[in-house]
Amino acid sequence: MKKLFLVPVVAGAVFIAACGGSQTKEESAETAETATEQPAAPAANIPGLDTVAVSNELALEGNDLMKYNKTLFRVKAGQPVKLTFHNAGEMPKESMGHNVVILQPGTDLPAFGGEAIKAPDAEYIPATFASSIIAHTKLLGPGETDTIEFTLEAGVYPFLCSFPGHYGVMQGKIVAE
Repeated sequence: MKKLFLVPVVAGAVFIAACGGSQTKEESAETAETATEQPAAPAANIPGLDTVAVSNELALEGNDLMKYNKTLFRVKAGQPVKLTFHNAGEMPKESMGHNVVILQPGTDLPAFGGEAIKAPDAEYIPATFASSIIAHTKLLGPGETDTIEFTLEAGVYPFLCSFPGHYGVMQGKIVAE
């Protein structure tokens, strides 16, 4: 008899739970709009940011292991930034060239990497993403160094190596505050 009583109670609880939480599509859209209107603080969520000193003179190296020696920088927004990049590797430029490309926030990195592969004559800097590129170094061979200068407004800017296959592992962020 207890089992017969329990079945309708459980069924009723499931029915009541299923009826709750009714939210119209309009309410959902309003919530989504409100969420996108509020500026986020993306830099606040970057692990290790508080351990990085603010400097507008940046030194970066790339190597034959397809790694940058640093992946996070902090700079003062609105002031010139000088980035010196050195290819510390020993492999030939044709098989292990490196560069640094600073991109606009929100750039689709996999799409950028896919287009970069198609641009060997432009040192893997895709013209189709010209509006997303803030600055870039030359494609460097072993022992070579290049320096670039640029200015960033407040935000979080991705940087990467555009040599084929490198963008997935050779990337980092510059936080302008």
